[in-house]
Amino acid sequence: MTSEDFIIREITSDDNSQIAIVIRDVIVEMGAPKVGTAYADAATDKMFETYQKEKAIYYVVEHNNKIVGGAGIAKLDNYEGNTCELQKMYFLPTIRGLGLGTKLITQCLEKAKDFGYDNCYIETLPYMEAAVKLYKRNGFVNLDKPMGNTSHFNCDVWMLKEIN
Repeated sequence: MTSEDFIIREITSDDNSQIAIVIRDVIVEMGAPKVGTAYADAATDKMFETYQKEKAIYYVVEHNNKIVGGAGIAKLDNYEGNTCELQKMYFLPTIRGLGLGTKLITQCLEKAKDFGYDNCYIETLPYMEAAVKLYKRNGFVNLDKPMGNTSHFNCDVWMLKEIN
């Protein structure tokens, strides 16, 4: 399998149940808490509807008509600056290491630039080491404290990238 075997496309309402399963399965796989993470977000069950707002988009990764990952961007909650957040980026184990993470981050950042955002924020967990490395490779730098208020109080790795 290569990254060419996958389709990255905008989410549709038909994708809601599949992407919710992907998100929750990865959170459980990583041993992350269910509270204070995307696991408990109401948005996780209605991802299509959640991203039907201005300057927001969510992409799914499809393989053989099955959703195997996704990521999106939207304005950072409870923050006054012109900053978006890279949100709900999760991949099933079978598709990791194929370059799809960088491909999806690049697509999200290009869209964030089109939307006119100045910066992109992300928060994650320290033991999601591969994800943290991926974000650093793609130009995100660590912050000392969170920005905005995403209600993900268990996520204590905060990163930012300037969009240029």
